[in-house]
Amino acid sequence: MKGATGSADPRHGGSADPRRGTVRTAPDLMAALLERSGEGIVLCDADGVVTLANAAAVRLVPRVEPGLPAPAPIGSIPSAPEGRSVVHGGRMIRMRAEAVGDGRLAWYLTDLGLTEPGLTDLGLTDLGAEPSPAARRTEFLLEAGRRLSASLNPHRCARAATELGADFLSDVAILLLPPASRRRMEWVRAVSGRNGAEEGVLPAAVAAEVPGLTDALAGLRHGVAGQQDPGGTPDWLLPEGFGPAGHLLVLPLPGNGVPAGAIVLARRAGRSPFDDDDQVMARDLAIRAGAAISAASLFREQSTINTILTGDLLPPELPEIEGMRVAGRLRASQQAGAIGGDFYDVYLPDAAPDTGIVERPPLVILGDVCGKGARAAVLAGQVRHSLRTLLLLESRPDRLLELLNRSLLTSPAPNSYVTMILAALRTAPGDHVLVDLAVAGHPPPLVLRRDGTVEEVAVRGSILGALKKITLWPVTLDLAPGEVCLLYSDGITEAFGGPSGREMFGEARLKEALATCAGMPVEALVERLEQLSSEWLGGTQQDDRALLAVRAGTGRVETSW
Repeated sequence: MKGATGSADPRHGGSADPRRGTVRTAPDLMAALLERSGEGIVLCDADGVVTLANAAAVRLVPRVEPGLPAPAPIGSIPSAPEGRSVVHGGRMIRMRAEAVGDGRLAWYLTDLGLTEPGLTDLGLTDLGAEPSPAARRTEFLLEAGRRLSASLNPHRCARAATELGADFLSDVAILLLPPASRRRMEWVRAVSGRNGAEEGVLPAAVAAEVPGLTDALAGLRHGVAGQQDPGGTPDWLLPEGFGPAGHLLVLPLPGNGVPAGAIVLARRAGRSPFDDDDQVMARDLAIRAGAAISAASLFREQSTINTILTGDLLPPELPEIEGMRVAGRLRASQQAGAIGGDFYDVYLPDAAPDTGIVERPPLVILGDVCGKGARAAVLAGQVRHSLRTLLLLESRPDRLLELLNRSLLTSPAPNSYVTMILAALRTAPGDHVLVDLAVAGHPPPLVLRRDGTVEEVAVRGSILGALKKITLWPVTLDLAPGEVCLLYSDGITEAFGGPSGREMFGEARLKEALATCAGMPVEALVERLEQLSSEWLGGTQQDDRALLAVRAGTGRVETSW
């Protein structure tokens, strides 16, 4: 490319290439970056002579050449920082200029695509005149598509619509959104020549003062909706110092069955009225803005519903339990939803309303349902809520599992299989904690003793939801102060990864990792184990993973080894 690169000069600094005997200079590196840019870049000196042009600029304006005056359209339009779209060589080009010091200008050329047939180039002889209606409409459609598709936020879409109206059609554009209640309405206003838009709220009764607005919000597209008598324009509609409105256009924004709002376009007195081309563009703007706002509103509504519905499916905040510490970590295989088939929960006892006596110990659970994603998360949520109800009738872990199994067998959902650990926690003298464990088809818990040894608890039982009668072998575990009982799902031990990417993490590695956590706070312990599991996976997602740890005592306990 001419002008973008030059001969290497060691005096300019750079690194020598011994194989070629040349020097890579800073200008050379900058030129290489410019060559890779998809945007055309042209640098002109104070006299309008091109000093640099990259390949993208040469493709759009073939006559541009370093050392020569900038050709049309580069040297023939005002250097507007906000940019201007022109037609050149059958293509629409967005051009903007920035001052770079010493009177030099940097031009940035963006290819907006082929123009409609019949449009003439805006070359040296055309640029002093107003763009043709077809060119103006093409630029409007390109800008409308770009701005209105850039967000799924209703208010940002409304701002984009008013800015488009003020840039292309009017001196001021006001968009009013349907009232969330019968009393208040939100509005957005943009003024031609000003950056940004204003927002506010006003009473619906006040908004009804705008001529034709009530009908526009009702979705009427003909008759009273359209050009209005500017004499009825309320003062609050226009910005301070605007003066009287000379022309007023009010249009509905079509939505999903109901209007998405209404847009008001106003021109100052003395300007030409809205002609047929203006009204066609205004209706096009209203249709596009209505579709964008409706889509954004639907997305927001669905997101809100999704947040509400998934709220109970996410892992709970773990409460404080007297005489012990509890911490958990959960990672769903489908990160987009952050929910899955692994779950844990803690159920604190309620005091009897008549005596105030606590009738059962705290209960912690960790489980894994068949499947992944949203369906598995729904079943996991049902299991958690079923246990909460069953605790009103029963507190023994083994008996709770038997009742839950009967409930799952009657579930209409297919493959309602669940593995689970239930642990009732009781404090004992000497800051000990007694853990009454019952396991249904789940990996047995691990115990980290104070001396760093790790034991696997000899407890087992049948999977839930598969057999009418299950067999359980519950046990009671004694934790001394500082000792930890770890519940985990098989997503931890069955994670494939490691150096080869095909090796299972396994129970032996989990036990080794747990042994290194002696003396750690329980929160740090589960975080470390989860981190080691994630590092083993190497960024891949395979199965849901859950960890829940119970540590006896609330203070720091020194290890004995």
